Amino acid sequence: MPQTPDARRTPTALQSLDPTGLRALGTSPVAHADAVVQGDRWRITVLTDGLVRIERAEDGVFEDRASTFAVNRALPVPDYRVVETDTHVEVITDRLHLVYDRGPLTTAGLSVQVRGALTQYHSIWRYGQEPWDYEGNTAGLVRLPGTARTLDAADGAVPLEDGVVSQTGFAVLDDSASFLLTDDGWVAPRDGSRTDLYVFAYGDDFPAALRAFYAVSGPTPLLPRFALGSWWSRYYPYTADGYRELMERFEAEGLPFSVSVIDMDWHLVDIPERFGSGWTGYTWNRGLFPDPKGLLDWLHEHHLRVTLNVHPADGVRAFEEAYPEMAAALGRDTTNEDAIAFDVTDEQFLTAYFDILHRRLEADGVDFWWLDWQSGPHSRVPGIDPLWMLNHFHFLDSAGRRSGREVRPLTFSRYAGPGSHRYPVGFSGDTSITWASLDFQPYFTACASNIGYGWWSHDIGGHMHGVKDDELATRWVQLGVFSPIMRLHSGANPFIQKEPWTFGPEAREVQTQFLRLRHRLVPYLHTMNHRAAYDGAPLVEPLYYRFPRSPEAYASPNQYTFGTQLMVHPVTEKLDQRTGLGRTSTWLPGGTWVDLMTGVAYDGGRVARLHRDLRSIPVLAPSGAIVPLDAARVPGNDTSAPAALEVLVVVGADGSFELVEDDGSLERADLPTVRTPIAWAQGEGRAVVGPVAVSGDEEAARGAVPARRDWTLTFPSVDLGWGGSATATVDGVDVPVRLDARAPLLGDAGGWGLAVTVADVPVDARLEVTLHPADGGPVALAANDVARLVFEILDAARIEYDLKDLVRSVATSDQPLSVRVSHLQALGLEPALEGAITEVLLARA
Repeated sequence: MPQTPDARRTPTALQSLDPTGLRALGTSPVAHADAVVQGDRWRITVLTDGLVRIERAEDGVFEDRASTFAVNRALPVPDYRVVETDTHVEVITDRLHLVYDRGPLTTAGLSVQVRGALTQYHSIWRYGQEPWDYEGNTAGLVRLPGTARTLDAADGAVPLEDGVVSQTGFAVLDDSASFLLTDDGWVAPRDGSRTDLYVFAYGDDFPAALRAFYAVSGPTPLLPRFALGSWWSRYYPYTADGYRELMERFEAEGLPFSVSVIDMDWHLVDIPERFGSGWTGYTWNRGLFPDPKGLLDWLHEHHLRVTLNVHPADGVRAFEEAYPEMAAALGRDTTNEDAIAFDVTDEQFLTAYFDILHRRLEADGVDFWWLDWQSGPHSRVPGIDPLWMLNHFHFLDSAGRRSGREVRPLTFSRYAGPGSHRYPVGFSGDTSITWASLDFQPYFTACASNIGYGWWSHDIGGHMHGVKDDELATRWVQLGVFSPIMRLHSGANPFIQKEPWTFGPEAREVQTQFLRLRHRLVPYLHTMNHRAAYDGAPLVEPLYYRFPRSPEAYASPNQYTFGTQLMVHPVTEKLDQRTGLGRTSTWLPGGTWVDLMTGVAYDGGRVARLHRDLRSIPVLAPSGAIVPLDAARVPGNDTSAPAALEVLVVVGADGSFELVEDDGSLERADLPTVRTPIAWAQGEGRAVVGPVAVSGDEEAARGAVPARRDWTLTFPSVDLGWGGSATATVDGVDVPVRLDARAPLLGDAGGWGLAVTVADVPVDARLEVTLHPADGGPVALAANDVARLVFEILDAARIEYDLKDLVRSVATSDQPLSVRVSHLQALGLEPALEGAITEVLLARA
């Protein structure tokens, strides 16, 4: 391998880190010899049937060390064949056909064609060509981007880097400039003279391309369950007493949070001018926090995990409590109070950085760190990005030297490039409080899946500037609940507040309902957490992952799938002032879809204008969908596996779901896990829950879930009719049930369902719930209550009363649907009102 200068080393290894070093990430950077086709100055490695690595080195020396992107190249060798001619070498797999003239890399000399159903005209990559940039792009193919390092100062859209999928069927990841991860757990820069490309040629099989990306770059780690609840964060100089009072107020208001984010005012910020700014600090501000450990212990007792903000760029200065110890560890003279510069490329400094600065604070109860690096990609060693170093070594340190209550590693930091998914969670930065910022974030979040980055955390509500806007704040909270990580945050301006009670009555109530909903969703979210880690499928994905051949999937950028069961389209435009409704232009794929907030059912196979008041956004589930929730309508801070679960079951088709729970321990091959199968058999009208399957340490796994549970199965928009009933058995024995014919759905936004509750079911038992419609027919969705829905729209509309009555009478008459719609069109209604009424009329045939 080429020899390049390492970042500065010390006589001993970095003692504070996981002693297994990179092996904790499962790295195997050397590909199998059978996967390699090689010449004197070039090397082609067939990593998968759709992914090849192409290297060019004029000195004939190739790189086998891991890089920031590629940590595992020792993959099973796929089937491929090589065709050699006098002028070219060809590599052919089931998915691609590579042709190379063996010379310096040129557009004419190197190409990769995607094999399969895509048209040949636009499915050939040539060296130097962007995936979406070719002559005659008459098909209207669009770029499918990845993500960006930060949204700092964003007010709307920002440029996004490339991903590993494309409508052309190929994508290229240039790894030539990334730095290297050495066998002993340290790093080294590249020398800059070699080309190192990874060509993804998966056609429109986008999930397979992403799995190949994870195979080479490593999987997304399993998050601790608490990270899936709501995070409270605010840049504000809290006192310890004030912070306790705030948390107690949240509890009293029924507002659950699982993570407490304490911004930079935890440390000294008002420092002597000779030391510079107070942006960086490691010493508790005891004027605000006289007993830090006492406060953190109190927060833990209230089921809150704690992260502190750190800006490490200014190093360690003489006013810090840790300065003498740091100086002694590094052999520095303290006579002149010279600052100890931050140098992430110096292993000795990094050792002290963890062992002295952070370990003492972790002993106070800090669970993980918010790494707020804002000082650029440059360090004292060219090519070494400090953000990458911080993310990488903080994550390893979190895994290897935990002193807190949770052993599963976690960091909170900005994105640093391909491979950053190994160090979740992502902090997207300080956006402006504007509708444009809100409108960009659903698209931004979904696109990040194209580079495997699935756990973005946004400043929900925006960070700075803007004006107070109850509607905007509420819509942002709704987006946050259906985002990977839900974290309220705001800047230092004392007027920017995110507590729901600081808004008007309607906004307050809606935000409260949604914050509760986030914690109710944790059972579903944690199952998707396992899916992300083990199946390589992020929680939020663009629609085209599931519907790659449908043009509509590319034309609705703010609409996305949320796990396996849900499709979400946040409302990101202002309410119409006359109707009080926001709207989306939502694609409904074929089949039947039910909005789990309003209960309205829709025929699919079309694009529809959906109108929602402030209480809800479109949260759509197809027939057969199964969504497990915490049954508590007002959940607490604790996100542990609940003793009572509610499962939403959308009838109309068979469905299945496997609820996954674990003991929270460090991720490993034998992770103690409990899996509860849940199924709906449409033909029998029967739901089946359990029994559980246990893997790993059985005692640890069973300790992760209650031995007995209450189960509520809620069937949205199902009415069994007068005399209809439900029965239940546990292991074949009849048990009593409790029925609620009008149970509220998500968010209490007006939707209802039939809820069947069975109490005290052992986890090892098989629960069966059977519905018996009064008419003896199959279980089916009730017809939409058109009269009620139309009345609610008109009642809220700011139009003349006589017009309201006329529209109601036309819309609800017994005339054929075509006549009613035509009549409404002839009334000359405002488009927003006409659209809302016709949405209801046309929802289902």
